Amino acid sequence: MKSKLRLFALAAVLLSAAAPAMAQDAAAGGLIFKQRCQTCHTVTPGHPSTTAPSLVGVVGRKAGSTAFNYSTALKAASLTWDKATLDQFLTAPYKLVPGTRMLVAISDPKQRADVVAYLASLKK
Repeated sequence: MKSKLRLFALAAVLLSAAAPAMAQDAAAGGLIFKQRCQTCHTVTPGHPSTTAPSLVGVVGRKAGSTAFNYSTALKAASLTWDKATLDQFLTAPYKLVPGTRMLVAISDPKQRADVVAYLASLKK
């Protein structure tokens, strides 16, 4: 019994230590966005891009639903961009939506969480 309690205590300590590391930081996400995403995507309301869709108001929006020439795969995807779906897409866009033209992935979970937090802050 004591060994189980020690194991649970150790697990609780490890989980509590990992939680702050995954805290979302929209400001840090904005910097990563500028470095990795802004070449193609715009976040200025009313300024569409010809390279990639505007990401203003992306959280809560149906994939492929704005005035942009999306890939057939993304138009056909029945996804709504919530935080979990954006995280999954940014992990490996071509795995979630085979045939997408989005090729940039963010492998680091903390950076991805920060970018998703930044995208969630972009309201119309």
